[in-house]
This record gives sequence, structure tokens and C-alpha cells, in this order.
Amino acid sequence: SAAPPMKLRDVPSACPWLWRSLPVLPAELRLDLVLSSGQTFRWWESSPGAWTGVLGGRVWTLRQERDRLWYTVYEEEEEDGDACPEKDEDACPTGAAKPDCAEMERILRDYFQLDVGLPALYRTWGAADPLFRKVAKDFPGVRVLRQDPVECLLSFICTSNNHISRITAMIERLCCAFGRRLCHLDTRPVHAFPSLSALAGADAEARLRALGFGYRAKFVSGSARAIAEGLGAEGLCQLRAAPYAEARRVLCALPGVGTKVADCVCLMALDKAEAVPVDTHVWRIARQRYGAVLGGKSLTPRAHQEIGDFFRKLWGPRAGWAQAVSTPIPGSARAPTPAMPTCPLSPRQVLFCADLRKGQEPGSRGRARGGRGRDSRGDGPP
Repeated sequence: SAAPPMKLRDVPSACPWLWRSLPVLPAELRLDLVLSSGQTFRWWESSPGAWTGVLGGRVWTLRQERDRLWYTVYEEEEEDGDACPEKDEDACPTGAAKPDCAEMERILRDYFQLDVGLPALYRTWGAADPLFRKVAKDFPGVRVLRQDPVECLLSFICTSNNHISRITAMIERLCCAFGRRLCHLDTRPVHAFPSLSALAGADAEARLRALGFGYRAKFVSGSARAIAEGLGAEGLCQLRAAPYAEARRVLCALPGVGTKVADCVCLMALDKAEAVPVDTHVWRIARQRYGAVLGGKSLTPRAHQEIGDFFRKLWGPRAGWAQAVSTPIPGSARAPTPAMPTCPLSPRQVLFCADLRKGQEPGSRGRARGGRGRDSRGDGPP
């Protein structure tokens, strides 16, 4: 039988014993900017200021209040679909996982890479780059996530020729169809990201096409199969210890993975902070805003390398982090609040994943011209 839905918890004051917190200054992390930025597609703003999503095979709600990051973890349903019973109908649910608190904090610190001091990096980047300094002063706390490599890779294969709201819906359908159900929150079922074996099945491509994945279905199932039959999820994770060039070479050998998707995965899942994902917008910015003379008339692999090298020389060993600072702002579907200022930038000033802006439809202004002739390996604009 289906488990009764759990109640979504959105404020620590309602059920304080089900929440924990750790100290995090806004200058170190801004949840609203990071989780809506197009780095990940599994979090949603479940109520104002509360973000719910799946991390480490568990369902979390996060909330940032001044200098604290609050979190609560929901209990997973049992195999037969039943969750643990609640104390009584009027009490707060006991649908809270009972993991070790130190382990939960470790997971959060690892995911947000909180061991990396962000204000000092902002100062370094700003000293080297007046344009960065002008942009970044309004957007503190933007950092790169450290994601599961399999989830990051297969998600970014879906970004080819796409935009945030549509990608998010696709990943949700993917998880509902192929992933294990973790729990029900209110009326919403929440699923884990699918296993490699689930996506490598003989019928996976056809099912993905039926879910609206189009040509990406072949790449998602093909890459899942290639990893499952090759280096495996563990081997993919071990690329964190490999040199950047080697990790990118391995990724680019997978179906549907071109240089830009590989760089996104290197940056957001494989600890390659120097990786700079390049699309036509970044190429144009490098030439027009920074005066760089790079590449020829098209975005070739050589141009990718030259642009990445240009920004690595400008910003240093965490160039990918510097590029990410401008990610979450333009085109956001959420109304600005006093804590989130209106963006002063035009779309062409965005430095990272410009085509992934939430709510921007394909073909809208700011998108690279031309819907055909893109590299079938996923190197076109996302």
C-alpha cells in the first residue's frame, strides 16, 4: 500500500527537533542564487526561502536565515511503500531520517564545498578583473556545487539546446520513470536519481523518447550503458583524482558528450575548479568584453582551449568558480526580493551557461542564432 504523504517542513520553528543547522555566512553561500543557477536541476523552492531536493539519496529541505544554514531530512519509505508511523495526527511528523547528524553535516559541507573560503577568492578575482569586480559586488555567496558525477553527467547531456525550466521538467520525468521513490511530500512523490542499470536497459531509449527527450534519449541511455559496461560509477568518481585533461578526454569519449558538457561535469562533479565551460556566449564575451583575440570564426576545440586558458590566466586556478558567479541572475523567473537585487546585467554580460537561464525559451533573444548544424556530441549551446 502507498505510504501516507509526509508534511513538507518549511520553517525550523514549526518542528525544531527535526531541524539542525550549521554556521554559514551569506558571503560564503547564497542558497537562492546557487540552487536556481542551472548547476543542478533537482531543487525547488517549496515555500519562500525554503529549498527542497534530493541529495545523497535522501530528501532534504534547506533554509538560510542570517548566518545559519538550516536543514531537515525526510525519512525514506520502506520497501513495501509504508513510512514509519507518525506520533499522532496533530504532531509534527516523525518522517525525519535518523542519520548521524555529523554525517548529514559532512554531506552538506561536501556538496556546497564549504571548506573553500569564498570572500577571499572574490577579492582575488576582483583585483585581477575589474569587470568581475563590477558584476560580483551584487551577488555574494555564489559557489560551485560538488555533485554526484553520474547524475551531473547525465543531467548535463540533457542541457544541449535547452533551457532551465525545460531541463528541470525533463529530469523530474526521468527520476519519476526510472528512479526509486523516496517519499511523498504533501501530494508530491520524490524520487532518487536513476541508477546506471535502470538507464542502460534495452528499452531505456524508447522510454526516454516517450518522455520527450528527443535525440537526447540516445545519448542518455548510451552514456549510461557505456559507463555501466566500462569504468563504472566508481571509476567515474575516481576521475576526481585524475588530471583535468585526462578527465575531460574520458568524458568526451562518451555518447553525447562534447567539450562543454565535459567541462561542466569536470567543474561541478570532478573537482576540476580550473575547468571553464565555453559556449558561444562565453566566446563572444571573451572577445568583445575582454578584447581577447581567440580562435577563428567558429567555436572549435582549439577555441575552447584558448578561451579556457585565457580565463585561467586571468582568474587563476579556480577560474571555473569565478565564471559561475554570474550564473543565476539574468532571466530568473523569480521576482526580485530585498535579499536578491534586480540584475544590472544584460544577457551578453553573463559569463556562464547563458542559455540555461530559467524560463528562457529556445529562440528567444540572447540565444545563439541557428537551430541546426550543432555538434551531435552536445557541443552546441546548452
